[in-house]
Amino acid sequence: DEVGLLAQVGTQLGIALQQAELLKKTQQQTVKLNQTLQALKRTQARLVQGEKMAGLGQLSAGIAHEINNPVGFISSNLEPMQEYVSGILELLQLYQHQYPEPEQLIQEKIDDIELAFILEDLPKIMASMKMGTSRIVDIVKSMQNFSRLDEAAIKNVNIHEGIDSALLILKHRLKANKQRPTINIVKSYGELPFIQCYASHLNQVFMNILVNAMDAVDGDIVSDRENPEIYISTHWQEIQKSLLIQISDNGPGIPEGILANIFNPFFTTKPVGKGTGLGLSISYQIVTEMHGGKLSCRSTLGQGTTFYIEIPLTIAEPIQVTGPGDV
Repeated sequence: DEVGLLAQVGTQLGIALQQAELLKKTQQQTVKLNQTLQALKRTQARLVQGEKMAGLGQLSAGIAHEINNPVGFISSNLEPMQEYVSGILELLQLYQHQYPEPEQLIQEKIDDIELAFILEDLPKIMASMKMGTSRIVDIVKSMQNFSRLDEAAIKNVNIHEGIDSALLILKHRLKANKQRPTINIVKSYGELPFIQCYASHLNQVFMNILVNAMDAVDGDIVSDRENPEIYISTHWQEIQKSLLIQISDNGPGIPEGILANIFNPFFTTKPVGKGTGLGLSISYQIVTEMHGGKLSCRSTLGQGTTFYIEIPLTIAEPIQVTGPGDV
């Protein structure tokens, strides 16, 4: 009986070991499947965003090119036109000084066109036209910088130009509306060297994070925050030979449970049609995989959110990572 009992126990132990081994293999396969699924999601996100940004880049470059030509004509002619108008105004004033009592027909025309008002207002109109043209030129330049068609090449780039280009394109988002006053942009730029990077891709990162910051202060702002603000700072890290870009908002902050998932592909808390869940995921890949840098986020409920972008001075080759890791 004892021998039979021992045999039965041995058989049960053998079955238990087989089941444990099978469970271990199943768990390993589950881990591998999850890793494969995450890799497929990242690849899908990269392809979707890559196609989207390629089309947007070509569209922006085309629009910028088409606008640049006529604006160039206007801009180049405004300077001599301003000189001509100034000369004519000086001539009119000279006539008024030499002939203070014009004939009745001329006086009637002077009164009809309100010459005194024209003499005062025309220089202001010319200055306004010149300012508006300069504004268009700046916008076109920003569109060209943002949509760099040489995006496949590593370039020596001034990071501040990329940030400023993104801000200029998003300037309409900063204006006051019914929900909030004007969003204040505070910049604290440090002395930075030119860095080697994929310029248009980093511009996407700045655009995505700035849009998220603007969405944050557009939403349910904490009651004691009457002045929505986005703070941007840059700092050179000599020991690490890298630059640190910090983008903060004083919005409501991100709950801890959500914060752990913000870099996951297709994860979004925004309403349908407002967010795709690709922006931060693609930004993470651009910073970490393409540039070998770091992208992290810290947030405190009721106090706001800060993104930290760290980019090395030079890129040896694109670095592959398996996932977003800890935030």
